[in-house]
Amino acid sequence: MANELIEVINPATEQVIGSVPAGTAADVDAAVRAAHAAFPAWAATPLAERAELGRRISAGVAARRDELAKLITAEMGSPISFSTRVQASLPVSVATGIVDLVDKGYDFSEEIGNSLVLREPIGVVGAITPWNYPLHQVVAKVVPALVAGCTVVLKPSEVTPLTAEVFAEIVREAGVPDGVFHLVHGYGPTVGEAIVAHPLVDMISFTGSTAAGRRISAVGAETVKRVSLELGGKSANIILDDADLAGAAKQAIAHCFINSGQTCTARTRALIPARLHNEFVGLLAEAAAKYVPGDPTDPATRIGPMVTKAQQERVQGYIRQGIAEGATLAVGGPETPAHTPVGYYVQPTVFANVRNDMVIAQEEIFGPVLAVLPYADEDDAVAIANDSIYGLAGSVYSADADRALAVARRMRTGQVDVNGGAFNPVAPFGGYKQSGNGREMGLHGLEEFTELKAIQR
Repeated sequence: MANELIEVINPATEQVIGSVPAGTAADVDAAVRAAHAAFPAWAATPLAERAELGRRISAGVAARRDELAKLITAEMGSPISFSTRVQASLPVSVATGIVDLVDKGYDFSEEIGNSLVLREPIGVVGAITPWNYPLHQVVAKVVPALVAGCTVVLKPSEVTPLTAEVFAEIVREAGVPDGVFHLVHGYGPTVGEAIVAHPLVDMISFTGSTAAGRRISAVGAETVKRVSLELGGKSANIILDDADLAGAAKQAIAHCFINSGQTCTARTRALIPARLHNEFVGLLAEAAAKYVPGDPTDPATRIGPMVTKAQQERVQGYIRQGIAEGATLAVGGPETPAHTPVGYYVQPTVFANVRNDMVIAQEEIFGPVLAVLPYADEDDAVAIANDSIYGLAGSVYSADADRALAVARRMRTGQVDVNGGAFNPVAPFGGYKQSGNGREMGLHGLEEFTELKAIQR
């Protein structure tokens, strides 16, 4: 419907804080055609100039970090400390990592025998991004696409469009040429579907749910366009029998409750030797006690609200299902916290004695809910970890780094942290199985937006 507005609701206060116009299929068509027309000139622009645009965008994001952090907290409830440290800061590292590759001499070409092998920009990219990391995921798609020489039509989540508005301002102020970058707000079934189906869009880069990813794959197949997907996860955290249990417990809670549990890579399954299960659950309960839901604008808050009322109800429904399935409720529960009568809050929850065939161990909950699964031996732990339709991330803890690495190699997942290894913004990021295909960030993320051409001489 023309002139329809999408209202943005603060999940902590339940108040409307802004609005954006809901786009239409006609808006998408106009944006795509303009991007298609602008593509030849942008693709022919020297790589160094395209990289410099990326650097200016990165600098623009850095200059507005605190503003962006506050906006992300208001839009989706991420605790302000996390918004400042990660939500609004990590994108700068991701963008800088891309442009540094060019500065270090990467030029999209190599000699193989008598062939000159070129990586050329794929064309018009439709970027569709989620609400849980509303700046990071935009930067991780738009900057490498632009540096690669592509033009971009961006559809951000309708839940967090205000952050994307600020990003679009930054891109314009960085000096992007006319037609090279377009922002179209709207809902998935209207705007998202139109972008994916458009015959002049050469590639879709999507981050979101696995269900939406399946639909995008099906629609994209009609025009045989490239579809890069970063989807859901149910990541396993394997604690081996020689690990520091207290340290592993603190990390297990932190990795599960990150961004209030609304993270695709969250380690939502903790695997522990059966003989250590009860001791470990006790340590988890101690660690979880420090995560009290509260005002996300308070720097001391570690857990904010769920992003929407629907998400709050979804998470609480999974907690009820876990209880019904017979898992032991060790921490939390399905009731809304008594001290948060306003806002879409849930209780951080830990389930013990979980079997991997339970729904709470198999489906992505996308909230602060941890399932603790006992295992018999190392082989059993790896089998449980891999018994999932997902394969996005994982962790291993052991006093023996080589032993932990050996287990990490056996995990069918796109990223694994060993003993708390830090996130690397230039390492390839993406999933196995139904966690998606393609990679983002660093060299692999840059090359994702290119086509290969071999010229024989």
